[in-house]
Amino acid sequence: MRSTKNNGLRMPRVSRRLGVTALAVTLLVGAAPGAATPASGAPSKAAVLQDRPELQKAIQATVDAGFVGVQLRVHDERGDWVGSAGVSRLGKAAKPPTNGRFRAGSVTKTFVATVVLQLVAEGKLRLDASAADYLPAFGLDRRITVRMLLQHTSGVFNYTGEYYPDGTVVPGIPWSGKEWVENRFKTYRPADLVRFALSKPARFAPGTDWSYSNTNYTLAMLLIEKVTGSSYANEVQRRIVRPLRMSGTVVPGTWPQIPGPHAHAYYRYEDGGQQKTVDITRQNPSWAPGAGDMISTTQDLHTFISALMDGKLIPDPLLAEMRKPHPTSGYGLGLFVLNLGPNCGGTILNHNGGVQGYATLMYSTPDGSRTLEASLTYTADAADPLSLQEAFHKAVQTLTTEVFCGGQAGSPDSAEPAQSTRPSTADPYTLRVGSF
Repeated sequence: MRSTKNNGLRMPRVSRRLGVTALAVTLLVGAAPGAATPASGAPSKAAVLQDRPELQKAIQATVDAGFVGVQLRVHDERGDWVGSAGVSRLGKAAKPPTNGRFRAGSVTKTFVATVVLQLVAEGKLRLDASAADYLPAFGLDRRITVRMLLQHTSGVFNYTGEYYPDGTVVPGIPWSGKEWVENRFKTYRPADLVRFALSKPARFAPGTDWSYSNTNYTLAMLLIEKVTGSSYANEVQRRIVRPLRMSGTVVPGTWPQIPGPHAHAYYRYEDGGQQKTVDITRQNPSWAPGAGDMISTTQDLHTFISALMDGKLIPDPLLAEMRKPHPTSGYGLGLFVLNLGPNCGGTILNHNGGVQGYATLMYSTPDGSRTLEASLTYTADAADPLSLQEAFHKAVQTLTTEVFCGGQAGSPDSAEPAQSTRPSTADPYTLRVGSF
């Protein structure tokens, strides 16, 4: 395996989530809504004059459909464009900051998969070894490999709940109504979440099917900690955040704040016959260790996905493994692989995310030359958790069509997963409570 392309970004020796480290980071100042800057960061005359009304129109339409706010970043051959629409807080006039921080949800999984693959490259983990070899305390099924955790083929119960195609729901930890709102500062221990999941029947035998499970990535996080002897937060910071100078990314542990400028998220529920809307921006993110707890910015996500696609974080053979899609879901190792077809750019890679009130988009071409990152804030509704689902899918379709398909038909939202043979058994990006 070759080393990384940039010596300043070489994978470091071992000295781990998205333990509290580097909370005192400097937030990058966002450009004015609609401003465009080239990849170098110094705006050229052409970039300053650049206008992308189709992108501003798309995010405004998303707000008009019911979202509180949107911030969007697009990088392509024309440079970098950033914009926002809606409001940062209900009842206020200010727009969302164009490079504000947000809860990134399952985008965390791509970071965790990257660190795991770095450890594979260093010989500290083996991709097809039994995960039980590294984590003997949990009594894992020995057929479950490290690869299965990263690809969601372990069959392990999802601790935030299982959603079946026929509509059956097997509840996980509490994620709805007054109970969740009043306990949103509760601290969860990663090992306890894993033990809770393992106390439930497996969804299928290891390696025989695919199903999105947050438990897989909490286990992957624990793998990192076990083999490095360091916290997951430290490893993410040391291996990715600091080398790439991602000054807006935070691994918060149990810390409930979002530091620096940020848009707010909300939750609506019934209490004593009355509808209440609560600001839920502050919450203890320990319910999603390694699976959905990271805080980031659109600039940092662009920096990360571009470096990853450019081979600066993991060697080419392992990047190829990461991009190898599961035949029934299109999921690789911490990334979805989408085939847009020959008339619309071919293959793109993505991972989106969502926690209560926040939805995140992250898409890239295989060479990192064209990317899309966005954060959408909304009011999660306990009574109707799917109320914004149609608007969300329409927003994704519109934005990805504009960026990757030149506004033509064949968007990533309607694309088939690469090598897909049947529909996925789960939709991890449904805007339902507890899904991320």
